[in-house]
Amino acid sequence: MNTRILFVDDEANVLSGLRRMLRGQRKQWDMHFANGGAAALEMMENEPFDVVVSDMRMPGIDGAELLTRIAKEYPHTVRLVLSGQSEHERILRAVGPAHQFLSKPCDPDVLIKTIMSACGLQSQLKDKALINVISQIDSLPCLPNIYRELIHELESDDTSLDRVAKIIESDIGMTSKILQLVNSSFFGLPQHVNSPQHAVSLLGLNVIRPLVLTADAFMQYEDPDIEGFSLQESIDHSLAVATAARTIAEAESKDQHLIDDAFIGGMMHDIGKLVLAVKLPEQFSQAIEKAKQDKLPFWQAEMEVFGTTHAQIGAHLLGLWGLPNPLVEAVAFHHVPSDAHNLAFTPLTAVHAANVLQQDQYPSDRAAQNAGWDDAYMSEGNFNENVDRWATLVHQEPVA
Repeated sequence: MNTRILFVDDEANVLSGLRRMLRGQRKQWDMHFANGGAAALEMMENEPFDVVVSDMRMPGIDGAELLTRIAKEYPHTVRLVLSGQSEHERILRAVGPAHQFLSKPCDPDVLIKTIMSACGLQSQLKDKALINVISQIDSLPCLPNIYRELIHELESDDTSLDRVAKIIESDIGMTSKILQLVNSSFFGLPQHVNSPQHAVSLLGLNVIRPLVLTADAFMQYEDPDIEGFSLQESIDHSLAVATAARTIAEAESKDQHLIDDAFIGGMMHDIGKLVLAVKLPEQFSQAIEKAKQDKLPFWQAEMEVFGTTHAQIGAHLLGLWGLPNPLVEAVAFHHVPSDAHNLAFTPLTAVHAANVLQQDQYPSDRAAQNAGWDDAYMSEGNFNENVDRWATLVHQEPVA
């Protein structure tokens, strides 16, 4: 079945331009065009769509309201913004319900690639309930003390961009949201931005302040009280893995992009656990108990309970948000890198090694058996000979 896509704009000439621009996709896509938000909602009542691409500035139901309603009523639908860069205020209202942001005029190849990538991700997860859960996520939970610290800093009379960046990069939820925005084409920024500090400096306080104070881009963590799970311990583990992954990457490569991707990949590698703990706490608790009783690595217990793992869930979300492929790959395969079918040293290699080496000192699953090395990958990639050296470097390095 062809991918069904709905393009929404109140200007007929824009819709005509999209028709012409995407004519070559007619065999792969079933494309429909709605003149405004009200028309789009009427069409969606009659037939489902896989993707909605909407303008922001429209009379009546504007893009932010349209995507918010679609997120609630049709959560499986991928939601993309295609709008003018002058509309920062309107865009901030869509930060939650929109998965990705594209700016007008948009290169046809960029638009096609973005839609194809998002649809490919949706087809990888077979469970519609899980797709609905992931598609509804607009932000990941932040530790309350870090959230309060950020609010205090932003409301201060002498707000420091450097201090704001340091606060954001200490929290997984905040970092993921900032990277989602900065890696979109909407802000017209460099496409390979994978450092929270760099992202904050590029966006600036004029974007960061309303993003946090009025757009509710960050969500305070409400503890679901799951025995065996602690957000603080999960963040401690993730920061330790991020630091270790960066150390390993620095030992193996001079490529700064690879090193930065290793750090962020390490920080993001367990975000799927946050999704499952917050959105599906009962099943998540069952997985913890199963891992404990059967002495399984947690990801294997997840497979039995959910039919997927936190690694796949996290990678799906990051891919949906348009983050770079090396990060998505490092998250998706950090337990079984051999599934990536790439034996070169990549951020995935660094994250896999860092995760194994840091489990004893900073465990993420106290009840579960430690997830060990992917022996086939380590052997076939000739990485085993480096493990002792990596371990020495990692255990000398203080956690960031």
